[in-house]
Amino acid sequence: MILSLHIENIAVVKTLDVDMREGFVVLTGETGAGKSIIIDCLNLLGGDRADKELIRNGETRAEVSALFSVNDPALEVLSSLGISADDGTVMLQRTLSTESASQVRINGRLATMSMLREISAALFNIHGQNDNHKLLDRKHHLKLLDSYAGCEAEVADYNADYKQIIKLRGEIAAFENDVMENNRLCEMLKYQIEDINALKLKEGEEEVLTARSKKLQSAEKIEKCLSLVDRALSGGERGSGAIYLVDKASSALMQLGDALEDVPELAQRLSDIKYELEDIAQSASSLDCGIEGDPSAEIDRIESRLDAISKLKRKYGQSISEILAYRNEAQKKLEMLENSDDQKAELSEKLSELSLIAKKKAEEIREKRKRAAIALRKAVTDNLVFLDMPKVRFEVSITPAKDFTASGLDECEFMVATNLGEPLMPMIKIASGGELARIMLSLKSVLNECDGIGTAVFDEIDTGISGKTSRKVGIKLREISKGTQVVCVTHSAQIASLATSHLYISKMEKGERVETSVRELDRNGRVEEIARILGGIEVSELQRRAALEMIEEGSAL
Repeated sequence: MILSLHIENIAVVKTLDVDMREGFVVLTGETGAGKSIIIDCLNLLGGDRADKELIRNGETRAEVSALFSVNDPALEVLSSLGISADDGTVMLQRTLSTESASQVRINGRLATMSMLREISAALFNIHGQNDNHKLLDRKHHLKLLDSYAGCEAEVADYNADYKQIIKLRGEIAAFENDVMENNRLCEMLKYQIEDINALKLKEGEEEVLTARSKKLQSAEKIEKCLSLVDRALSGGERGSGAIYLVDKASSALMQLGDALEDVPELAQRLSDIKYELEDIAQSASSLDCGIEGDPSAEIDRIESRLDAISKLKRKYGQSISEILAYRNEAQKKLEMLENSDDQKAELSEKLSELSLIAKKKAEEIREKRKRAAIALRKAVTDNLVFLDMPKVRFEVSITPAKDFTASGLDECEFMVATNLGEPLMPMIKIASGGELARIMLSLKSVLNECDGIGTAVFDEIDTGISGKTSRKVGIKLREISKGTQVVCVTHSAQIASLATSHLYISKMEKGERVETSVRELDRNGRVEEIARILGGIEVSELQRRAALEMIEEGSAL
């Protein structure tokens, strides 16, 4: 519901703040006081085109903002737009400028016009001469009918099957549309698999080959170094190596054992060194590089193999492990493509089975919709008769859809004929604003809990009616206000006297300019205003008594 409305520099309004209560709120005032400006401002917050001529003469900037309390449907819309409303309220703001485009903010954050329209449609409806809310939009009619019929759960259950049907159709279409592409892909996968298999790769093979190549390329150096080690330690044929010399030195020291006290220890250390050198010499002589004959031929074979592996790496992966993984994945894809006919047949069978299930659910929903359509037609027609529109015909048109839709196998539109002999037509094509407003009132009265809108604004709903009919319109507005905030601009005393909150719009000269103001009327103020509306040059006591009687009668409803 609307909690407050702020208007700044719009037409004759300099600054205006309007606090609104829940229930049935009426706005009255003399002609030209500015009642229509409030509707214009709400239309701006609903996303209507911003006419710069609305900006107050002499000003360059104007602003309209409103604070709303939000219900669950509005919270869902806000959430989908990424806007939070933690305190249960949302602020819509529209700024107009003579020098630039209008600006939109939602909760202080810059927003687009489409975002404003989406959230405002969930917050309030304006019923009047330029009615454009979702009761007129046929795309909402089926959802409203389902809510009235109480079959939202069945539709949600059907919708899960519908989504699966769309998914299966997409998968089947992919098979059908990509036959040539699949054949090409099969040939490519076969080539890649054969290309990899031809080399008979093994995990770790590349590292082994690289190490072997390095050893072969160092064969001459290995042989030369091992020979040098043998000569240095064993002395070769001359017997002059390190082992021989250490042994001679150890023997010499042993001969001095009786003469020098520390000599035996030194001799023993040399003996230990000799044994260590003998062990090193034996280990070095046992080293075998595993190279027989000329290593060049083997090196060529290894390099050729490594080159072949390198080519595969450039095409299929950075290592043998990645290449083999690529081959396995290609094999899986190939098998899937080669079995595509079987898979397509399986998907087609699933689609056929699911379509039968979904069709049965949709037909059951259709029966509930048909019964609800009859009840809705009767309820709306009864309201129209109550509102003195007995010749207006209202119908809920349910026609078969060409294919499954997200809501079933039906299309729905609310149809109206306003005069005898005229064909039923979509409500949006009704020309008379007064008739349309009362038809919307009848629908709103029946669908009040179905459309999820927190505020219903009625403008000029009393156009072309008076007396008893006006009173009936007011009674319906009062009924609706028990579940939804109703804001009504009216010239009718019969309607205004039924309000739970009465706002009086007036204008006054301030300096050399005219400004609009608003105030909430107390009981005495309401009596005076309703008496004024009843007519007469001077308000009489008779008119005051009539006004008081109307207010008291309304309070009893």
